[in-house]
Amino acid sequence: MDTTVLVEKTTAGSGSEGWPVLAIDRGRRGSLVDQIVAAIAEMVNRRELCAGTKMPSVRQFAKVNGVSTFTVVESYDRLLHLGLLSSRRGSGFFVAKSGGDARQAPCLPASASAVDALTPDLYSGQSDALPVGAGWLPPEWYGESTLLDAVRHAMKIPAGRLRGYGHPLGFPSLRQHLAATLSADLFAVEPEQILLTHGATHAFDLVLRTLTRPGDVVFVEDPGYSNLIALVRHHGCTPVGIPRGPHGLDMEILAREAQARQPKLMFVNTVLQNPLGTSLTQAQAHRLLALSEQYDFWLVEDDIYRELAARGESSLAAMDGLRRVIRIGSFSKTVSPVLRVGSICASASLMPELGRVKMVTGLTTSEINERAVYDAVSSRAYRKQVERLVHQLDGARERALEALGEAGLDPLARPRGGMFVSAGAPDLPGNGRAIAERALRAGILLSPGEFFTQRTPDVPWFRFNVAYAAEPLLLGFLHSLRGGRQ
Repeated sequence: MDTTVLVEKTTAGSGSEGWPVLAIDRGRRGSLVDQIVAAIAEMVNRRELCAGTKMPSVRQFAKVNGVSTFTVVESYDRLLHLGLLSSRRGSGFFVAKSGGDARQAPCLPASASAVDALTPDLYSGQSDALPVGAGWLPPEWYGESTLLDAVRHAMKIPAGRLRGYGHPLGFPSLRQHLAATLSADLFAVEPEQILLTHGATHAFDLVLRTLTRPGDVVFVEDPGYSNLIALVRHHGCTPVGIPRGPHGLDMEILAREAQARQPKLMFVNTVLQNPLGTSLTQAQAHRLLALSEQYDFWLVEDDIYRELAARGESSLAAMDGLRRVIRIGSFSKTVSPVLRVGSICASASLMPELGRVKMVTGLTTSEINERAVYDAVSSRAYRKQVERLVHQLDGARERALEALGEAGLDPLARPRGGMFVSAGAPDLPGNGRAIAERALRAGILLSPGEFFTQRTPDVPWFRFNVAYAAEPLLLGFLHSLRGGRQ
């Protein structure tokens, strides 16, 4: 939906106290609340509503726009959760601070973007479209026989285990195996410092529920994991993007924003960052830890690509010893995304509260899934399987870079490994959203740069899954963009 049509061009004297009348279309698909939220978000993004601007009262807004006060209350509440508005007791609602930096402009709510229609296909795996923008690899790359054997074995769970919910922290054997593996490869950790989750996103949610309160500032990478920004806003926190490019995080901006904003925590992909595929150097990791110490914020290390990286890459958890770092892991990239098993490694002092929040919000995680993962990762074949996977990715990545270059797209960064290449070009016709919609009609699922950043990209770009990035269907589509076809 193009939200720019939702705001009528009015003079400063129109409406109530200069507030423009929104061109609400009651015949349009979507609720009135959706339209109001999208329109105000667009005004904030375009700086038509500056940080600190006082919003009309609920009654004023309802009167000017001809809607009920209930509609306005729900709209303001959603804008609060998105981090676009803040409330002050006795004073009303205000546009949330944006720091005066266009990089920090809040993005449109998901409902305001036509690309949102792509999201179910990008995660479900049920679409017939070529999954160029997806986060999973072809099933045969994971070692189907090993996985199927593990699932069959897990289904033979003892009858006595069917009576309870399972251990609150997760299947003990898997936690013990993970603790032994991490202790051998990265840092010393006890099984009691590991909590199993329904994948990495569930782990992020538990950390936010445990450590933040509405109104807290949370740093994220820009570009970074697409779901994370929405999750931070869902918890009523304000996400602030810290630029990340080919050479890592912009530490000067990070230091300045940390001093000004006093963040509660920061999420960071140390190794094979999604979507750029780069890793932080040891020097940057040390600098990041020093800043978190200086400005007293937690670091949540998204470490789900560690097994796909070369040995010796920097590890915040290893360097810090889990004092200020919380490590998030997942098995979806090396075993299978369908099993949905992730982990949180944290200091012993945090574990009781993380466990309590897990139980309060969803009870235990699936022991059958965790048993299947344990059987897979503890098998003799697992190490060889990961080595083959890395080898396949290395070859596919080189082919993807070559093919995308021939199609006229330049990489945003040179990946150090992993599943993704992000690339774009200034002369592509239209923005990433529009191109992704055209691609979907051609049977191709793309992930445009708008998924990964809080700002509108200067150049249209996309995150490409290297397993599918050299497919003729995709390359033909990319070539056709310049030829005016499709």
